[in-house]
Amino acid sequence: MTEPDTAWASDFTFIRTHEGWMYLAVVIDLFSRQVVGWAMRDRADTELVVQALLSAVWRRKPNAGCLVHSDQGSVYTSDDWQSFLASHGLVCSMSRRGNCHDNAPVESFFGLLKRERIRRRIYPTGRVLDFV
Repeated sequence: MTEPDTAWASDFTFIRTHEGWMYLAVVIDLFSRQVVGWAMRDRADTELVVQALLSAVWRRKPNAGCLVHSDQGSVYTSDDWQSFLASHGLVCSMSRRGNCHDNAPVESFFGLLKRERIRRRIYPTGRVLDFV
C-alpha cells in the first residue's frame, strides 16, 4: 500500500460482558494500520459488519476502487455486504478458505486488543468500549 484508504481489511470478534457476549467489528486501513471504522452489537450478523464499514466510509470517504478485504464468513458473502460494497464503489477481496494469515492485520489487532484490554476481564455492560 502506498497511500491511505486504498485498501482496508475487516473482521469481527467477541467480548464477554456480564450482560452476555458482545461482538466488535472493525475496519482497518492497511496503509496506516489504524482502525477507520467499527461497530458493536449483541449479535454477530451482517448488520454488524455493514455498520462498521459504513462508519469507515463516513469517516474516510474513500475513492472508488478502495479494496475491502475479509474472510469468507457468511456475513461477508451475504447479499447485503456485497450490495453495500458495490453501491459505494468498493472492491471485494476475500481470504483463501481457512487461511487466517490472509487477514493478518486484523487478526493481529484483535490479538493485541484481547491481550492488553480484554483477556481475563469481564466487562459489566455491553458498553465495553467505554472501558477499553
